[in-house]
Amino acid sequence: MLYTPMATRGMVSAPNHLAAQAGLAVLREGGNAIEAAIAAAATCGVVYPHTCGLGGDGFWLIAEPGKAPISIDASGAAGSAARAELYQSRGLSAIPATGPLAAATVAGAVSGWQAALEISGRWGGALPLTRLFADAIHHAAHGFPVTRYQADCASRLGETLAAPYAGFATGQLMRLPGLATLLERLAKSGLDDFYRGAVGHHLGAELARAGSPLGSEDLARHRSVRRRPLSLPLKDATAYNLPPPTQGLAALMILGLFERLDVAQAEGFAHIHGIVEATKQAFIVRNAHVTDPAYMTIHSTTYLSETLLDRLAESIAPRRALPWRRDAQDGDTAWIGVIDGQGRAVSCIHSLAAPFGAAQAVGEFGLLWHNRAASFSLNEAGQNFLKPGRKPFSTLCPSLTRFRDGRLLVHGSMGADGQPQTLAAIYSRYAQFGQSLQDAVTAPRWRLGAGRGEAASDLKMESRFDPSLIRALREAGHDVTLVDAFDHQMGHAGAVLRHDNGLLEGAFDPRSDGAVAGF
Repeated sequence: MLYTPMATRGMVSAPNHLAAQAGLAVLREGGNAIEAAIAAAATCGVVYPHTCGLGGDGFWLIAEPGKAPISIDASGAAGSAARAELYQSRGLSAIPATGPLAAATVAGAVSGWQAALEISGRWGGALPLTRLFADAIHHAAHGFPVTRYQADCASRLGETLAAPYAGFATGQLMRLPGLATLLERLAKSGLDDFYRGAVGHHLGAELARAGSPLGSEDLARHRSVRRRPLSLPLKDATAYNLPPPTQGLAALMILGLFERLDVAQAEGFAHIHGIVEATKQAFIVRNAHVTDPAYMTIHSTTYLSETLLDRLAESIAPRRALPWRRDAQDGDTAWIGVIDGQGRAVSCIHSLAAPFGAAQAVGEFGLLWHNRAASFSLNEAGQNFLKPGRKPFSTLCPSLTRFRDGRLLVHGSMGADGQPQTLAAIYSRYAQFGQSLQDAVTAPRWRLGAGRGEAASDLKMESRFDPSLIRALREAGHDVTLVDAFDHQMGHAGAVLRHDNGLLEGAFDPRSDGAVAGF
């Protein structure tokens, strides 16, 4: 659905329509962009449980007119018992994708809500958690329809997936009463209870009992972190993204490198080849340097300097692909964007890392815990070596862009390594080539690297691309694999745009079960 520019008091884009409606309801009641985003995120964690939830991580970009954007890092660190020796003593060369040993890092998402609400309070936001969680609690208690994408993700896990999330087919009603109880408890006792109260003690004890290297003391130590966002001046705008441990640096580098290629036309060889090659250069830097910022030897802004971007752009061959044989990551995520009637904007993303995370339902609440720890290496020479208290590298990278003419854009997507590629595809189509926002999201997409857990480094492209373009890319050395016309591997993107006159426009991804909701 395309929302053409319209006089509204707010707009929400989310990958599930029930989440978008939850955010819209809060806006209708006078809530601000942060309050609407929390309502949408909490609902998404119930009705889209394979992508996100209270047991995952989150990252936020928040902006209000006339002020610099703010970022929130709500990711968790490795537990005090999470050491390489723990896994190696069990004959493991890598952290498993599922089970209690996969649940090795604190879930930071709830702390991000808490930090965002502190900012909301300064804006005059006063809606209680009982209201913000109302839709999520209702759907958890009374049921919601399982989508085809959720059922497909569950079927790939098979018997690994814990109850009550397993065994559902598309269209069946899923109830999560334990999750409803957890949300009700946090609404009454406060979000800090998740880490330092009775809820945190219960979750920590249950994780430890199951064999996770996490315990109550790890949850009690956790705090979200406010950081200055990374920013990159472009020809007509300034783009913002998250600093490490995310791949926000790579997302911005791709935009900066592609702009330097001076491509004149959308959808042709130069467009797709240019962004793919820019992605390779950005990923080389990301893979070599980005980790928990406490362990980085260079500052990430080094690679956003004009000199370095100029040099890397000059290394991109206009007609030849750089050979690419590197590991890639896959994952499920829920991006939510909100802009309210006052022009305050949120671009936030929540994730369990892989579909259903560690597939580990914790304690009486049946809370799914994420498996972001799988991005750690057990090799001490690795860039992201596992250590207690260290944050894992995260692929999450929500975007916010301020244009010189007064427009403000928030957009994002799921897709692990595909996220910055999708961001670049949408931004280039909309901002550089003049496509409508919805057309930019709907258009066929590509993804360099793995998908659905595959260890592949090919260039996957949706079958809707012109065959002559596919042929030209292959002749240039790209290892192209065709996938379905609207393939989930290409992400579930969304966008909300505020024009300089205050009118709002939004888009959501037909690959998702989402919606744009405004009034």
